[in-house]
Amino acid sequence: MTTATRIEDVSIQLGEDFPEIRESVRRICGDFPGAYWRGLEESEAYPTEFVRALTKAGFLGALIPEEYGGAGLPLRAAAVILEEIHASGCNAGACHAQMYIMGTLLRHGSTEQKKRYLPRIASGELRLQAFAVTEPTTGTDTTKLKTRAVRSGDHYVVHGQKVWTSRALHSDLMLLLARTTPVEEVRKKTDGLSVFLVDIRDGLGKGLEIKPLKAMINHHATEVFFDGVRVPAGNLIGEEGKGFRYILDGLNAERILVSSESIGDARWFTRTAVAYASQRVVFDRPIGQNQGIQFPIARAHAETEAAALLLRKAAALFAAGLPCGDDTNMAKMLASEAAWHAAEACIQTHGGFGFAKEYDVERKWRETRLFQIAPISTNLVLAYIAEHVLGLPRSY
Repeated sequence: MTTATRIEDVSIQLGEDFPEIRESVRRICGDFPGAYWRGLEESEAYPTEFVRALTKAGFLGALIPEEYGGAGLPLRAAAVILEEIHASGCNAGACHAQMYIMGTLLRHGSTEQKKRYLPRIASGELRLQAFAVTEPTTGTDTTKLKTRAVRSGDHYVVHGQKVWTSRALHSDLMLLLARTTPVEEVRKKTDGLSVFLVDIRDGLGKGLEIKPLKAMINHHATEVFFDGVRVPAGNLIGEEGKGFRYILDGLNAERILVSSESIGDARWFTRTAVAYASQRVVFDRPIGQNQGIQFPIARAHAETEAAALLLRKAAALFAAGLPCGDDTNMAKMLASEAAWHAAEACIQTHGGFGFAKEYDVERKWRETRLFQIAPISTNLVLAYIAEHVLGLPRSY
């Protein structure tokens, strides 16, 4: 879409957009049924084959410009890819970060950095899957993070700790947010934070330690420890001290993409619940004939359609270069809640069989619950709406 200057210039396409991409993603996902994902959970393994198939098809390089070997697609196309992965019963958590991390490098990286890394990321030679921001003691209060990067000659020396850094053990590169100027020395607490592209392969055994963090879902979460890790100054993205703005710049894209996964989950749950309710016979009638079964599924479907429309609006505003934070945050909240309501309806419809692993309902039920917490919690979205949309006093 051509960059627009007025919201009146923005249009939203209805119906199933990017049908060729959707069909291609469905075909790929057809080779990775529920048994594949259940097996990965049992062994806590990474979906290497799945990620390789998506990479080969060019989907993980969707946002990388064609000049660097990518597909050069818009954000909405990337959202469609993730939506269809989840709607097919698969999970994009093992690779979605490569899409939303990409924006920071694309928008703020140097030409040399792009030439050096983007072609190899697009081809699958390198994985950019780890995003190191959250810390054990600061959580979402990002400006108070304690990880420090101090300039020493032509390197930065990093000390600190990150937590919930997914896929760090399965990635070659890591995007790191660290403080380069102590918080007490800056005018605004958002100043003095910088973004680095860390080569995990160079750091391991040289002050960089990564430990698995077992969790309810198989997202390969880790704790990352930095003890004097040396990062070349050339791996600083953009200007020193402006990293917080760079990260914020990518949050709308991240939320649009992750919200699309929620929409995909909601569609999977609804379709699965409808199929089971139509076939399962109790008291000589399909259970789907009962309004007690029908109504929760129908309500979740309505919520999903509403959230999907707002999400399309957010993506269209993003593509037009217009402010989209309000719509992005609201869409994220509504999509995550629609998915959760659909999950609850689906597991309730299945009854005891909803807890049987072979049906995959309990796995997807656990996975979709995450979206009300990450990448931003529902309560923080509500606080944002109250302050920035409704004009109420700031609550924190």
